[in-house]
Amino acid sequence: MKQVRLFGLVFTIICLLIVPLDAKAHEAKPYHFGFKKSKNGQLPSIAQEGFMEILKEHGAIFLGDSHKKELFLTFDNGYENGYTGKILDILKEKKVPAAFFVTGHYVKDQPELIKRMVKEGHVIGNHSWNHPDLTRVSADTIKNELTQVKDEVTRITGTKDMHFLRPPRGIFSEQSLAVSGKLGYTNVFWSVAYKDWDPKRQKGWKYAYENVMSQLHPGAVILLHTVSKDNAEALSKIIDDARKQGYQFKSLEQLKVKNYR
Repeated sequence: MKQVRLFGLVFTIICLLIVPLDAKAHEAKPYHFGFKKSKNGQLPSIAQEGFMEILKEHGAIFLGDSHKKELFLTFDNGYENGYTGKILDILKEKKVPAAFFVTGHYVKDQPELIKRMVKEGHVIGNHSWNHPDLTRVSADTIKNELTQVKDEVTRITGTKDMHFLRPPRGIFSEQSLAVSGKLGYTNVFWSVAYKDWDPKRQKGWKYAYENVMSQLHPGAVILLHTVSKDNAEALSKIIDDARKQGYQFKSLEQLKVKNYR
């Protein structure tokens, strides 16, 4: 009888140890953001990607109000390649707000462009200090990565608000969403994108224009990279022709309705 009781006690202890480990492994499971692209005006989808409910639970942004012809223009700024000034010129001329997700390298290297972004009314988002895979670092490291960017932007510009995060390479987990959420961040993904981040593989402004315009849909969150010459040269026409189709460009801070589909 004593042996039976001892076995039962050991089994219970093992179960108590295993369940938290399994839960932690589940929370740390990495997801690489992907989506079914919009075609012919149809809405994009993340329904088949396996993480839709996780994004919804944590209030992450994939798609805005799909009943309104609104567009949210966002840029990733890992490093400067000489085109951000031109992009800012166009945005100023066209009176279009945007969000720029910056890394530590960018903030240190381009303080004047950071100041200009803020001065001209754009959102500065967090893209982490060292651009790590946030699913492979500790909660403390995530906090440090994000805090360093926010503190440096505050030092340069005086602005203390930073509410949006784009995880490096679009890799995330339940843990990274939860940790960044506790720090006050909304994770921002995208519903329009194309392979534009390789400066050695630029294919001309028409290629950029056609890739963006062919994916436009109500509530679109557009991801572009400022290192792309094609994007800089296509941006003005993208803005003009999107407006001709009845679209309005809004700031991420104006995105009130989040859709998941």
